[in-house]
Amino acid sequence: MRTNWRIGSLLGIPLYIDSSWFLILAFVTLINATDAEIQSLAAQSSVLAWLLGLIMALLLFISVLLHELGHSLMARSQGIEVNSITLFLFGGMASIERESRTPPEALQVAIAGPLVSFLLFCLLSLASHLPYLNANLTYICGHLAIINLFLALFNLIPGLPLDGGQIFKAMVWQATGDRWKGLHWAAISGQFIGWLGIILGIFLVLLTADVGGAWLGLMGWFILRNARAYDNLTNLQESLLNLQAGEVMSRNLRVLNAHQTLEEFVQEYVLDQAAANTAYFAASEGRYRGLIRVADLQAIERSFWSEKQLLDIAHPLTEIATVEEKTPLVTVVQKLETIQDPMLTVLTPASAVAGVIDRGDILKAIAIKYQIPLEETDIERAREGVYPSYLPLNVIAAALDKSERPKIGEPSLMSRPREDGR
Repeated sequence: MRTNWRIGSLLGIPLYIDSSWFLILAFVTLINATDAEIQSLAAQSSVLAWLLGLIMALLLFISVLLHELGHSLMARSQGIEVNSITLFLFGGMASIERESRTPPEALQVAIAGPLVSFLLFCLLSLASHLPYLNANLTYICGHLAIINLFLALFNLIPGLPLDGGQIFKAMVWQATGDRWKGLHWAAISGQFIGWLGIILGIFLVLLTADVGGAWLGLMGWFILRNARAYDNLTNLQESLLNLQAGEVMSRNLRVLNAHQTLEEFVQEYVLDQAAANTAYFAASEGRYRGLIRVADLQAIERSFWSEKQLLDIAHPLTEIATVEEKTPLVTVVQKLETIQDPMLTVLTPASAVAGVIDRGDILKAIAIKYQIPLEETDIERAREGVYPSYLPLNVIAAALDKSERPKIGEPSLMSRPREDGR
């Protein structure tokens, strides 16, 4: 089912609207149209009141769009590709290709959005005090100025996924020299803020039965969920960078006599379904002769199987895809995406076969490390080249290759129906 619609582009950046945006647009329009001050300005005209309500709602999202554009243009100035800007239920999200490479650059991208919102607050405040301005325009400028001030201030709260969390992360990164520590601390702060919002929201609903309390609780839940996602993602990043092939590889391999005939090989091993995922290596005279690919048998007439030996079809270790035991897991994942074989051969420092590693081994190791429930079918599908959607290790590894982090959207948040924050 389609959830995003492209509505055009702004300065070359594709603009999208999520289906949830229409719901919040209608809700914000309703809140505005029923506001007592707008009712007064509309002179009891329901049509004019609804029109003003819709205009206010659209201007709110234009403010969000400009806020995200601030992030996007700052990221562009650092050579970072901006994939898109999307408006959705909680505001907006600028999707960037990678993170900034240094703490000061990360700080610049994070602060750019609130600075744009604060600049809009100043300009709209001045506009609202212009003489001879229509009463409706005066109200719209003044109200929109307050919204943009809230946008700037709310997003400076120091917890992910808010801008303040990105700023906090950059500051910890700068102080410690450790990007991961910055992400962890900012994610923990975001989780605390999320829980605080949920608790206060429930308290306000019980105390006043006001819809603002429900919205605050919903916002808290959104912040909590995204802060946890950041933390989980950071853990995966660190694991892919710190774990080594030798820690994850399996010994699911067989070393066979290189002079064994193909017919003997098929009878003893290939027909054994239990050995379907086993890697085979041929050896003779005390050294490895190479990897045996079962698929190569299809290119040889069966009548020759009794004559040809494994040595005849062995692929030397120097000609197959290999990694060393100390190779970071991120490199292993990336390399698996570039070869046809379902597994890599892991070599010792002496260039002997230490083991083999495939996507299933990696997925299983990550799941065990973080106690993630995993079905056997997930492991089998990974071996076929398809990671589960909740653990897209290939996507994470590909992005780590660019900037030591996966693609992460920069979400803006709406804290109450009439005001939005990034």
